Amino acid sequence: MLLFAHINLTLPLEDPILKFLLILVIILAAPLLLNKLKIPYLLGLIIAGAVIGPHGLNLVLRDSSIILSGTAGLLYIMFLSGLDMDMSDFRRNSWRSLIFGGYTFCVPLAFGILAGYYILGFPIYSSILLAGLFASQTLIAYPIVSKLGIARDTAVTIAVGGTVITDTLALLLLTVIVGMATGNVDDMFWWRLAGSVSLCIAIIVFLFPLLAHWFFKQVSDNVSQYIFVLAMVFLGAYLAHMAGLEPIIGAFLSGLALNRLIPRTSPLMNRIEFVGNAIFIPFFLIGVGMLIDYRAFFRDWESLEVAAIMIVLITAAKFVAAWFTQKTFRLSPDQRTVIFGLSSAHVAATLAAVMVGYNIILGHTPDGEPIRLLSESVLNGTILMILATCTVSTFATQRGAHNIAMRSAQDTGDRQPRQEDHILIPVADERTADELVWLSSMLKRAKEPNGLYALHAIDNKVEDPNVEKRAQKILDAAATAAAAGDIYLQELMRYDVNISNAIVSVVRERNITDIVMGMHHASPAVPGLTGIPGASGPGIGKMAADVLAQSNVTTFIYNPVQPLNTIKRHLIVVPEKAEQEAGFQMWQRRIRRLAENSGARIIVFAPEATLEYLRPKGRKHPANIDFVPFAQWDDLPSLEHDIRADDCLWFVMSRRDRVSYNPVMSRIPAYLEHFFSGYSSVLLYPVQAGDTESRYI
Repeated sequence: MLLFAHINLTLPLEDPILKFLLILVIILAAPLLLNKLKIPYLLGLIIAGAVIGPHGLNLVLRDSSIILSGTAGLLYIMFLSGLDMDMSDFRRNSWRSLIFGGYTFCVPLAFGILAGYYILGFPIYSSILLAGLFASQTLIAYPIVSKLGIARDTAVTIAVGGTVITDTLALLLLTVIVGMATGNVDDMFWWRLAGSVSLCIAIIVFLFPLLAHWFFKQVSDNVSQYIFVLAMVFLGAYLAHMAGLEPIIGAFLSGLALNRLIPRTSPLMNRIEFVGNAIFIPFFLIGVGMLIDYRAFFRDWESLEVAAIMIVLITAAKFVAAWFTQKTFRLSPDQRTVIFGLSSAHVAATLAAVMVGYNIILGHTPDGEPIRLLSESVLNGTILMILATCTVSTFATQRGAHNIAMRSAQDTGDRQPRQEDHILIPVADERTADELVWLSSMLKRAKEPNGLYALHAIDNKVEDPNVEKRAQKILDAAATAAAAGDIYLQELMRYDVNISNAIVSVVRERNITDIVMGMHHASPAVPGLTGIPGASGPGIGKMAADVLAQSNVTTFIYNPVQPLNTIKRHLIVVPEKAEQEAGFQMWQRRIRRLAENSGARIIVFAPEATLEYLRPKGRKHPANIDFVPFAQWDDLPSLEHDIRADDCLWFVMSRRDRVSYNPVMSRIPAYLEHFFSGYSSVLLYPVQAGDTESRYI
């Protein structure tokens, strides 16, 4: 027993190891247990926090470590909501978010003022501040929609954008009312507020992307990139705090600013989501639970009365706002439920506002009691309201999001089944393996965990005993790059008479749909980024030419001059009569996926007749794809006038004697070497089966 004599088990726990262990056990056990009871795990973590917190069993105090982790978790939720957004869809729906933000701010504001002034008998300033509590909201249920894969649904985009708008308005209202109540509002107050808010938004929206773009081009270390992103989140949050806004607004704007530079299929995105969902967000939810004091139910009737009025009116106001939004934009009932669920929780901005109002003392009673802007009954009622609204939010969001996800799965199942993506990546240099894997992941359906094959071919005449070790090292580098993006990559090592024969054999054996390989260079444009060796001369090289001659799958020959996530635009140059080739639709799908997964702008240059087949018909136009008439194939160097820094140049090629073949194509590899050597480039060879029928989209 002497071995354990030094252990102190007094409550609350003071040993940091035991405290951290207890919280990790809760994070681990809550989803496993509550999934069986059909209770959202978010709610389970909040309840667990109430049980172990100072108002429950008093196992853990809500000390600075919990507050720090919880604050990071809240900022993480807002940052992820900005990062997960489809920016083209967000721009398209920004006016919808603005209208919903108006609904979800004005309706609760009206309910709150009426309730505070006429029902509870509060002064006008206190009533307006109470209404601000009604209007604010927290995306506590966002991890549910993210986990179910509907983060880019229109309802979610509207709700997230509207949350930023209503929280901004609510917190600006808090600033103004506090200033008026304390007599600090003058003419300079409005100029200071407008100037600081405008400067904060300008720094985050315009400066952050430039800084991140430079950093990602200079630093490839995975850990450094993640720490940099985390620093940007907290810097954005602090800038917002300095400007008089809530830090969550700065975190959300940071997510929007870095959205394009962190594609959703990238390894960095996978790390961000993993760490947030595993550590930061659960800590935040547990910290919220620790605020809940069940004794407030029994402390006094006034707290219960205020809590009941707040819960009923807030829930009703948020539902009315969601109902208005549904009717305005003709959304489905499930989308209305998701909007209501995401907007009904009140945690972050609500807590900030109630604590500010509670701490402002306007005077004293004859008995010496302080007269607060918001009374203690409102503070206690807010704590109970947090529990109730978080419960409603998680259940409503779970139900609506589950129905939307199920309907989406059914719609997908009802369509004509598509061939699975099987992308072959011939790798010969571990320094280029990650870029080839990254491009492959951009071209496949997002979050598909399978379908990539890395091949290293070995000449069967080679006697070197270390050749297999070097090959395995290269394959391991490719597998590691894929695993970082949560994608399984199958490693293939093959002895054959030559590399091209090995590639063609694997294409047939594995039912390969696409090949992504490196471009051969006689003199590499960038040290360390070389193509597949073993061929002579500029351009694609003899090996790639043999592969194209012997196989008929969509082939991408990639020259990565800079990291793919730092590419701002992809310029796709399409030849005349490309629509008459058999693989026309196939490579179009790949380009659309590139637009969806990377977030970069796609500009398609093609003859006017071909553009008629390239422009979408009968579907919404992707906001980040533009179409430009171009018929100057005899003068391709003229593209120098259109290309900018951080562009990637794509040429849709054709095998000789096919419908869309142009003799100029034989000179394109030389053009890339001499005119466009400072830019990343891709030669795209579609499937060409000799079919001259037009292919409609």
